[in-house]
Amino acid sequence: MEINEELIQAITRAVMKEIDKNGQSGGGSLTGKTRMMPKTSYKGYPQAVKGSDPKEVVIGVGPAFQKEIKATITGIPLDDVLQNIRAGIEEEGMVSRVVKVLKTSDVCFMGLEAAKISGSGIGIGLQSKGTAVIHQKDLYPLSNLELFPQAPLITLDMYRKIGQNAARYVKGEKVTPIESVNDPMVRAKFQVKAALMHIKETEQVDPEIPMIEWGKA
Repeated sequence: MEINEELIQAITRAVMKEIDKNGQSGGGSLTGKTRMMPKTSYKGYPQAVKGSDPKEVVIGVGPAFQKEIKATITGIPLDDVLQNIRAGIEEEGMVSRVVKVLKTSDVCFMGLEAAKISGSGIGIGLQSKGTAVIHQKDLYPLSNLELFPQAPLITLDMYRKIGQNAARYVKGEKVTPIESVNDPMVRAKFQVKAALMHIKETEQVDPEIPMIEWGKA
């Protein structure tokens, strides 16, 4: 992504608008406020543990998932996204588990962390803005089985196919990678909103609580 002065100014204005809005809705002043959203505490939540089911695919969602952010960058409800990924996994005869990865906001690292605790060694990383990745436990973080970097172009049908392909990797089948749509104009159209969503996600990172069980959608 090309960074220029106009983009920086646009992001800064948008961030300040969000901070100002949150300050006003809370009835307080902006003095000392540097966060876009209050930080959620996950103390007391069960920490995610390694699974033993060889049919398991673990979906690792981002720190702001279904809390601070409830829809993808194009407005698809995250509940629906998760339901479609899980449906795809289950249609292939595999089982799914959802964890919230709190130690990072990077989708590749989310996917790898999910894969490491998956009973099958296959995991899916899912950022709150909608970016997704299929990962395997033995790969390097920035390597992956399939990456879907353009969240604005991912439909519910594609999320279902992501679940299906993840399950097929578990079964050891020959997998045809999902054809990704590429639109150069999308990045320019959504880059400010993407930056804001990434800031919200990153604000919720908590290295002291790496992963928690997140349950069903």
